Amino acid sequence: MTYVTSRPGESTESLIKRFRRKVIGDRVMSEVRKRRYFVTKGEQSRIDRRKGIRKARQHQRRLARRHRDW
Repeated sequence: MTYVTSRPGESTESLIKRFRRKVIGDRVMSEVRKRRYFVTKGEQSRIDRRKGIRKARQHQRRLARRHRDW
C-alpha cells in the first residue's frame, strides 16, 4: 500500500503531489488497469505473443536504422 506522511510545514498540495509521484513510481495504476477485467490464461498468452512480436519488430527497425545511419 502506498502512503506518505506529512512533513512539518508542508502544504497539502505538495503532499498530494508527492503521493501521486509515489503512486506512479509504485506502478499502482498500471496494475489496477491490468486487473480491471478478468483475462483467461489463453487470452493472456495471445496478448503476450502479440506483445513479443511487436517488440521484435521495433527492435528490428531500430537495428535497421542504426545500420542505415552508419
